[in-house]
Amino acid sequence: MARARIDDALGTAAVGTVRAIAAGHAASGDGVALAASVDRTTLALAVRYTLQLLAEQAPGGTVEVRVPPYAAVQCVEGPKHTRGTPPNVIETDAATWLALAAGDLSWSEARAAGRVHASGQRADLSEHLPVLGA
Repeated sequence: MARARIDDALGTAAVGTVRAIAAGHAASGDGVALAASVDRTTLALAVRYTLQLLAEQAPGGTVEVRVPPYAAVQCVEGPKHTRGTPPNVIETDAATWLALAAGDLSWSEARAAGRVHASGQRADLSEHLPVLGA
C-alpha cells in the first residue's frame, strides 16, 4: 500500500524548520549534530516530503534513493527494478539529502566530499536537483 501524499504546506513547514536549525550546523556539514538538534518527527517529515517531490518530479523505478532511517523512494525513468537489491542505489544522511534537495549543496560537491554513496550507471541525480522550488 502506498503512503498517503504529504500535504505541501505541512512538508514545506517541516523543511523550513529543519533548514533554519541546519543553518547553525552548515559549516561542519554534521548530519549527526543536525539530527540531534531537530526533533525526529520533523526531520523525518522533511526528508519524506522532499523524497516525495523527487519521485513526483522524476517518476520511474530505475534509481532507489535511501535516506536511512527515514525513507527511500524509487525514481528516474528507465528499466524498473522489482526484486532484490536495486542496480542503481543512492544513499546519504538526512542533512546531506536536505541540502541537496534545497540546492544548498550541489551533487558534484556532495559526491566529492563523500557525503553521498552512489552505485550503478544511472545513480546520478544532478539533473533532478534541487527539488524544492522546482
